[in-house]
Amino acid sequence: MKASHLTVPITVIGILWLLDLPRRLGLLVITEQYLALMIGLAVLAGLVVAPLKGRLHVVDWLFGLACLAAWCWLAWNYEVWLLDPVNRGPEKWVPAVVAIAGVIEATRRHCGMVLGALAVAFIAYGLFGAYAPGIFEAAELAPERFILYLYSDTNGIPGLVLGVGATQILGFIVFGAVLNAVGGSRVLTDLAMAAMGHRRGGPAKVAILASSLFGTLSGSTVANVMSTGVVTIPMMKRSGFPARYAAAIEAVASNGGQIAPPVMGATAFVIAEFLQVSYATVVLAALLPAVAYYLMLYLQVDRYAAVHGLEGTPRAELPPLGASFAKAWPLLMPLGVLIWFLFGLGYAPGKAALYAAFVSYGLYLVTAPRAAPRLSLLGVIAQNAGVILIPVLLVCAIAGIIIGTINITGLGFALTLALGRIAELGGVLALLAVTALIAIILGVGMPTTGVYVVVSVLLAPALVKAGIGQMSAHLFIFYFGLLSMLTPPVAIASYAAASLAESDMWRTGVTGMRLAVVAYLIPFAFAFNPALLLDGTWLEITISCVSVGAAGMMLAEVLAWRGAYGGGWRRLAMGTVALFVGASSAAFGAASPAAAATAFAGVAVVLVTRRFVAGARPPQRPATPNDPPNRMEQI
Repeated sequence: MKASHLTVPITVIGILWLLDLPRRLGLLVITEQYLALMIGLAVLAGLVVAPLKGRLHVVDWLFGLACLAAWCWLAWNYEVWLLDPVNRGPEKWVPAVVAIAGVIEATRRHCGMVLGALAVAFIAYGLFGAYAPGIFEAAELAPERFILYLYSDTNGIPGLVLGVGATQILGFIVFGAVLNAVGGSRVLTDLAMAAMGHRRGGPAKVAILASSLFGTLSGSTVANVMSTGVVTIPMMKRSGFPARYAAAIEAVASNGGQIAPPVMGATAFVIAEFLQVSYATVVLAALLPAVAYYLMLYLQVDRYAAVHGLEGTPRAELPPLGASFAKAWPLLMPLGVLIWFLFGLGYAPGKAALYAAFVSYGLYLVTAPRAAPRLSLLGVIAQNAGVILIPVLLVCAIAGIIIGTINITGLGFALTLALGRIAELGGVLALLAVTALIAIILGVGMPTTGVYVVVSVLLAPALVKAGIGQMSAHLFIFYFGLLSMLTPPVAIASYAAASLAESDMWRTGVTGMRLAVVAYLIPFAFAFNPALLLDGTWLEITISCVSVGAAGMMLAEVLAWRGAYGGGWRRLAMGTVALFVGASSAAFGAASPAAAATAFAGVAVVLVTRRFVAGARPPQRPATPNDPPNRMEQI
């Protein structure tokens, strides 16, 4: 049996659970028993799929089977242990040690050393936190009590986050695997080419549209880069975009898929569970910042293409729009089904995604050529979904270790006090800046969901205590956790795209930061102005949108071309005006006359600036991928 075949049971058992099979069969299965089985299978598959170097595969199998047995032991005894919480004999804590060690080692192999080391550090704090100095001193805990708390308590590994991963996120991963298997990435790319390819800088706009569509479902920025980037990056290079610019566009567009409704890379469900609000509430709150993110990226690409004379692909060389829609409808209809189940019928997200997956596969069976694979594709789907689920479930388990440690030791209270002192000394803005920096650092090398869970558990309470709204605080952390994918020196998404573009990784990372500048700024705006999260009157929302939109257009001009402003000081002045306009609704009050006047003055500045730049801009020849970098490119 191939190692990858071990991932199939994870997918199959998850689907059966979402379909309520135990209840339909009259079986009483507690949710924690299901979660224990799922994490046991994920650890076994994780250890075997990513084996140790050398000829030590038998060690991986033995350790993996021991870990699976330890988690199955919890599932088998869970009901009895609920009635006997006082007894902490070796029949309980020995399997607990094996099970937790397996989770950490499998996580290290699949998600990197950072997350594994973070779990070890929290466990060490739980065991020895009583000796920590000052406010970080924890209550003294018996080792058996602490380990069993992480192993079996609903505030530990088999808790809220793993439950979300093994139900809601699982459903969307299956949906994404079905779309991938039936050619979704290629069809969506063709549709984007038909819609955008003829426009100025068309291939880059194709990358933005295709990556946003696919990225919201994929749940992984890097997976999105590698799926759509293999098509879009060569296209952009052929049309004249420098290699590093093409790679940066793909990385930024792919990363934006994680914040783009309706799916948001499945992290929206975790946010909803943490805040105890509906999924629709999270999606609506995330809508305007996501629009601003992609609008700013689109404007920068458009202005760059205008400056460098990069025309779109001739219509004759592109697939017809009607034919592309005809090919895409079997993929677009399941998205409509998903939205209908989620918002129209109010189904649980995981089950809604699963039904959409069934619709997608059914349409594929009806429309696929006779020679296309059918039943054999089910095995591929189950295997691919299982491979993606392994790191997701492992990250959720690590999140359980972190949450459990914080709950039982009181570390969360200590962190809130420490960050509260920063707010007292430097104000809320200083607290937000420190939180953003910590989120970027902790997010290095971690999957999307893991970034959000770890950072929000550690930092969100301090932001809320400082007066930031709960939704604003959690989305602020989510944004900056994701920006670790684009921020050098460890910009994983940019580096993955750079490898496809054969460009310099560092320069690609810097270019990606510039293209994603709005993602670094808008979280501060909605932290002080919740109207940008649709939390306010229509007047407040309208003024906030106008001010942010005008500021984004000015920044796009400033960042896209240098010479039109005659020098660095004019460019700096225009950038300062843009920041002032963008912050005006938060500074003056979203519904104030001053904010409205500033917003519409910003629109006037945009219109005047565009006329000035159009008149001042010298004629440009189309660039080629081998052109030497100009002054703007060296920034």
